Amino acid sequence: MLETDSQRLRVVEDSLGKINVPLERYYGAQTARSLGNFNVCTRSDTMPLQIVYSLAMIKEVAACTNFKLGRISSKLSDAIVKACREVYHGQHDNEFPLVIWQTGSGTQTNMNVNEVLSSRASELIDGSRSSRLTVHPNDHVNLGQSSNDIFPTAMNLSIAMETAWKVLPSLNHLINVLKIKMHEFMNVIKIGRTHMQDAVPMSVGQELSGYVSQLQQAVDSIKSQLPLICHLAVGGTAVGTGLNCSKGFDEELCVSLTQLTDRLYRTMYKESTPVVDLIFKPAENKFAALAGHDALLQLSGCFNTTATALMRLSNDFCLLSSGPNCGLSEFVLPANEPGSSIMPGKVNPTQCESLRMVCLQIMGNHFTTSMAASQGQLELNVCKPLIAANLLHTCELLTDSTRCFADKCVRDLQLNREKIQEYVDKSLMLVTVLTPHIGYDLSAKLVQHASKFKKGLRESAIELNLLCGEKFDEIVKPMEMAFPHNNK
Repeated sequence: MLETDSQRLRVVEDSLGKINVPLERYYGAQTARSLGNFNVCTRSDTMPLQIVYSLAMIKEVAACTNFKLGRISSKLSDAIVKACREVYHGQHDNEFPLVIWQTGSGTQTNMNVNEVLSSRASELIDGSRSSRLTVHPNDHVNLGQSSNDIFPTAMNLSIAMETAWKVLPSLNHLINVLKIKMHEFMNVIKIGRTHMQDAVPMSVGQELSGYVSQLQQAVDSIKSQLPLICHLAVGGTAVGTGLNCSKGFDEELCVSLTQLTDRLYRTMYKESTPVVDLIFKPAENKFAALAGHDALLQLSGCFNTTATALMRLSNDFCLLSSGPNCGLSEFVLPANEPGSSIMPGKVNPTQCESLRMVCLQIMGNHFTTSMAASQGQLELNVCKPLIAANLLHTCELLTDSTRCFADKCVRDLQLNREKIQEYVDKSLMLVTVLTPHIGYDLSAKLVQHASKFKKGLRESAIELNLLCGEKFDEIVKPMEMAFPHNNK
């Protein structure tokens, strides 16, 4: 390498020739070429750092495995391991500027990581990054690996950690906060609604229990999918045959990766217990692992289903809080901020609107992931960075939005009990409980009479000689209608 201090550049060389690289950077020729060749949305669409950190974790256990297999010396292995730990602890984040809009295999990002690790490991050995590298990015850092198997391994690893360590705890947090409100409001009777029309009585707690159950099913679905994405492509190398990879490399690496992720979790989250233990195994069929990403697509489908449940939750909260004087006005949401720049005193359901937009974005991410997962041309899917970026984006959206909605909306939810009782008293659908006593046709006649003359059901029943007042009161009890089997 030649230094040109006046320009703060160094000249590096790869198989395509020489290229200038900033003197202070650890990355090398392939990263520099990618920066020049893929100048697309460089501010907003850089490769997620979760992928970079996962690659560094993989390179660490690969170095240890290659040392055990006698393929590199302890000096090289130790230096690579130290460099890897610096990377996945965030000490070199500015060394990874590449965008997701690159080669569909993620090769540029894999080489970006290889170059940074080789330069830093060489510096740890020799004290300088500008001399000829002692640790080679391909021969040592990438030993036994190909971008084609290591990048999808990093995809699964990063998404598994984000899902198990962040998404699931946030969803569980929302469920737990909803459960608190569910129990608090279990005996508050309201009018249910179907087709946006009045229906029979139920309790607010019962209504909230529906959201709880739907979200719990979503959590269970996500958890059931996690073991499948813990089957890793590592060891498949270029096309799935394992060429240039030592026998047993994949199994040893998966065992070590399981141990490393467990240590990292306990370091990051101290006393907490993981929602799901991540146990990594080599994929049963490496050809499928390179060319298809069905497990990730299925997980994306679980996220999409979760988004539909959250969309219903946010829309219903918004509807039930409509008003305050000219809407349903059953829910009183926290007043987190002024709602209008022109209408004084207006407060809007902003958390509901935020969550709604998040859900739409997650659904869009799933559609894009579905299309990207279909682009497996022969032995390799060539939309890997896009799949990874969309799923990691979805993980972040779910993690942040559900916790925000729980803490800023659900936790301080209050009820307009007077309005809720008013609707119960006015509802003509209480007639439903009378049908076993007077029949469907007379019940319908009763409703028509009450509606036509703007009278209540009790008064109308007496006028039509269908029931006396005492009998009506004995039968029409909204609390018992909401819990018809409690005393049976």
